[in-house]
Amino acid sequence: MDKNLQFSKEHAKFLRKLKKDRATILSTQIFLLIAFLAIWEILGKLGLINTFITSSPSRILNTIVLLAQSGDLWYHMGITLYETIMGFVIATILGLVIAIALWWSEKLRKILDPYIVVLNSLPKIALGPLIIIWVGAGLQSIITICVLVLIIITIISMLNAFTECEKDKILLMQSMGANKWQILTKLILPNALPQFVSILKINVGMSWVGTIIGEYLVSSAGLGYLIVYGSQVFQLDLVMASIVLLCILASLMYLIIALVEKKILKSRKI
Repeated sequence: MDKNLQFSKEHAKFLRKLKKDRATILSTQIFLLIAFLAIWEILGKLGLINTFITSSPSRILNTIVLLAQSGDLWYHMGITLYETIMGFVIATILGLVIAIALWWSEKLRKILDPYIVVLNSLPKIALGPLIIIWVGAGLQSIITICVLVLIIITIISMLNAFTECEKDKILLMQSMGANKWQILTKLILPNALPQFVSILKINVGMSWVGTIIGEYLVSSAGLGYLIVYGSQVFQLDLVMASIVLLCILASLMYLIIALVEKKILKSRKI
């Protein structure tokens, strides 16, 4: 038998196995979710759990429908989504710029290193009252808190990626007459691209954490506000519905970043 034909058959068999494995994983994930929701609903219907405390899928869905009909759903979701995206974008860009500046100047990096360590270990929620006083109570304070949650980890991660670039490659480019800007744009940044994508995926989750922390401290709208309000008036269906909406929005945002990662990796292979 022709070796090329044999290789093609083996490769096709391998691809079929991969596709089958993906289908199995996806179907199992969907089954587990449906089973969990079904058991939760049944236990509530049978009175084995207190739906006033735990709510139930049907009550959560009904609450979401009522919010949508009143228009509150899109308003509060829009506010939280805006705050999260703004915090995500500002922190990512600013963190990347600061990391580049610290890589560019070793002296500046050594000066600021202890301050970055301290800021990273400081609970950001402790700065909440000060931020509210400094920038005012509103969207700006929530976005600021979100930025503070993200920016230090972005700086540290990207700076580590920059400094881990192979020294031999840098020396080679220097020997060929490359200046620092050329080394940054032609070697350092492309080499750190996988780490940058990874920090984007981390920042997706952390941005929602930062936004909800901010809305807990000061807000008059948003999903975090609904959670606080629902817990205060013991409308736990509203609390659970807001949490479900947060999970959906965070998953969609993560999916977008995952698609961007896939395209970047595909372009690098090309």
